[in-house]
Amino acid sequence: MNIQHITDCSILNNGVRMPWLGLGVFKVEDGEEVIHSVRHALEAGYRSIDTAAGYSNETGVGTAIKQSGIPRDQLFITTKLANHDQGYDSTLRAFEDSRRKLDLEYIDLYLIHWPGKDKYKETWRAFEKLQKDGYIRAIGVSNFKIHHLESLKQDSDTIPAVNQVEYHPLLNQLELLQYCKRAGIQLEAWSPIMKGNLNLPVLTKLAEKHGKTPAQIVLRWDLQHGIVTIPKSIRQERIQENANIFDFILSDEDMNAIDQMNLNQRFGPDPDQLLF
Repeated sequence: MNIQHITDCSILNNGVRMPWLGLGVFKVEDGEEVIHSVRHALEAGYRSIDTAAGYSNETGVGTAIKQSGIPRDQLFITTKLANHDQGYDSTLRAFEDSRRKLDLEYIDLYLIHWPGKDKYKETWRAFEKLQKDGYIRAIGVSNFKIHHLESLKQDSDTIPAVNQVEYHPLLNQLELLQYCKRAGIQLEAWSPIMKGNLNLPVLTKLAEKHGKTPAQIVLRWDLQHGIVTIPKSIRQERIQENANIFDFILSDEDMNAIDQMNLNQRFGPDPDQLLF
């Protein structure tokens, strides 16, 4: 997939446009740290910001959005439901709390953060209501495996627009990627640069070949696989560096070399083991 500019977008299954590259703010402290991170990203051309109730920094994200002066319709803002708020009524309350903290009239994408054990179908009904009422442009899930998606499908006609999962060269989730493509679900990568664990021979070699950093190689690999990617950083130079991935293309040979790095290795929890 030849994505050439930071403003290029994936078209979700309901027609909503979502930028291929965004800024993630997991573990970015609320207040000045997250405000500066988001503002640096917006100044660098990013138009997609990914936060969550569980990150406890929605207020700062909202402040940075206001300070940027960028028209709301040019931004794509994602947030996620906290695990302890799953359930129909509690989801409706939690969404309103997130919307108040972000100080936005609507959210572009709202995600169930983790499937958990048995409440996500009830939660999904609340998501559908919020979308129908016009408060959310697209609804999706995060950390859902194929069996979660199949189970959800049995009780809902609304296919998730996005599934945000841990995805990187050591965990390429090929079966899930293929499933989502067939189902019309946009896969999105969290922790794309593996918490900085990039000192790997294949990535180093390709970085030297293309005059790029290993992180840039991985992010480009995401895009060419049709994966939305949201690297996190609080440093202005790194935020800019992560955006400089639109001036080169990985060859088929390069892509295959990275694909073959897969070890099914997670840096985060296994969704089947994080039960609540």
